[in-house]
Amino acid sequence: MTQRAMEAGCEPVAVLCSEKGEARLATFAPDYARYSYLASEELRRSITGLGVPLDVISLFKRPEPCDLSRLAARFTCGVLVDHVDNPVNIGSITRNAAALGWDAMFLDENSGDPLARRALRVSMGNAFHVPYARVPDVASFVASLKAAGVATIALTPSAGAEPLSTVRVDAPRRLVLLGAERDGLDADVMSACSHRVRIEMGDRVDSLNVAAASAIACYTLRK
Repeated sequence: MTQRAMEAGCEPVAVLCSEKGEARLATFAPDYARYSYLASEELRRSITGLGVPLDVISLFKRPEPCDLSRLAARFTCGVLVDHVDNPVNIGSITRNAAALGWDAMFLDENSGDPLARRALRVSMGNAFHVPYARVPDVASFVASLKAAGVATIALTPSAGAEPLSTVRVDAPRRLVLLGAERDGLDADVMSACSHRVRIEMGDRVDSLNVAAASAIACYTLRK
């Protein structure tokens, strides 16, 4: 994760490491001696609060999120999460987006932080490579993208939605919207979208975990 952060241009403040970790750090960070410190197992375990004393523990200056208008103008395939606050879900969605070639993530102001420690760990550091921005008014934002020709695709378990397997999206730019697992997307957000889509499931299951749903949708709609 330290290597991915540096590759993304994040600025290191301090790195605590074992001798093994220092050797690894030296392979991708030629100026590592400027900010790295050897630390005992006990100290590294104490700082993280984890049972395992990690070989490299890094502190970086937090990068600023992208400017919303600029990211909205340049993305090709984006994911928008609305009221998804669980950091594990946020990290998984970010990892899915990165793995499947989606190039932007948008979050409403109540969703989790992609750079929170747990979300970052679950994303395997991929949060550093998926540009993200906060959206103050999701319905208005989606409506503006729809007006600009972006296919805005709301995922919902509703029986009245179109099955994902039959959806045809002609627009070269697309945005998949995911809501909270309990309540889903708000009605005003749904109505602002160009497509309402459901993932077909067996009769005894009414929904999927939001991160699992994001993987299926991003894979199916990536072209």
